[in-house]
Amino acid sequence: MFNYIKKDLQYIMDSDPAARSKVELFLLYPSVHAMIFYRISHFLYTKKRFFLARLVSQLGRFFTQIEIHPGAQIGEGILIDHGSGVVIGETAIIGDRVTIYQGATIGATGNETTFKRHPTIGSDVFIGSGAKILGPVNIGDNVKIGANSVVLEDVPSNSTAVGIPAKIKPNRKLSVVEDYVVDYVI
Repeated sequence: MFNYIKKDLQYIMDSDPAARSKVELFLLYPSVHAMIFYRISHFLYTKKRFFLARLVSQLGRFFTQIEIHPGAQIGEGILIDHGSGVVIGETAIIGDRVTIYQGATIGATGNETTFKRHPTIGSDVFIGSGAKILGPVNIGDNVKIGANSVVLEDVPSNSTAVGIPAKIKPNRKLSVVEDYVVDYVI
């Protein structure tokens, strides 16, 4: 658990320009507190101590306003920036180095008939404020989900999803070649 916390703190230091020290992060950032509560509750969940796991999870929600089900599987290097209102469901799987902004939901639609009701999120993903990623969809690596987007279908790696419902666009990079800006797809 301490290794995860260390990697979460380092990712936040690298990603958040407002972060000044790891001590500040540890004491003041709800993201760090929510992930500590999650790591404890997830450990209890894997040991089939479901009531205790949910109790710890709900305490975390009470103190941080970030709700993470103890059954979710979350990688290392997670930043839940301005985390109020973030919800992560039971069967969600989240990779490494993921940034999630306030009000985002990684949840179910309510129409699923299998156990896997929640999204699978790859690594190096950015999820904007108020975004909703719903159902057993797969979000690839290096993906950006725009603020307030509603994602109901798979998003391939190296792309951006924006809108309601989300439209998928390939990530683009700009390159300066001989005083001209050239737009190309990765």
